[in-house]
Amino acid sequence: MKFLRLVAAVIICELAGIIGSVFTIQNIPGWYAYLNKPSFNPPNYLFGPVWTTLYLLMGIAVFLVWENKNRTGKALIVFFVQLALNACWTLIFFGLKSPGWAFVEIVALWIMIVWCIVEFRGISKTAAYLLIPYLLWVSYASVLTFSIWKLN
Repeated sequence: MKFLRLVAAVIICELAGIIGSVFTIQNIPGWYAYLNKPSFNPPNYLFGPVWTTLYLLMGIAVFLVWENKNRTGKALIVFFVQLALNACWTLIFFGLKSPGWAFVEIVALWIMIVWCIVEFRGISKTAAYLLIPYLLWVSYASVLTFSIWKLN
């Protein structure tokens, strides 16, 4: 039963990426390909494996909080709000083709990730540490989003 809850937690997180990919896939060869990008923009093939790994880590982290006897509803709410913001970034950037609003949104996402780490740390330090790579990647993505907005 515990294993099924772990799988469910990971699938829920991976679904955020799948939802986002609906908007991404159709715009990579078109609109996105023609944007001016900074020199530190990673190759497109890197995003899929990175995000898949980050969603896996998020799923494990939320599972650890979910399974903890000391878990709080607040921590889970913060987690799911940040997960929704995560999916919304893709909708705004790729779906609406709006790097400026995507930058505003990713700042809110970054704040929610930090808050989530703080909430998780009080329940499971391991869960909090599992979100650090995610925070680092979103920090990088924030700079990248800002740069794309300014270059275009």
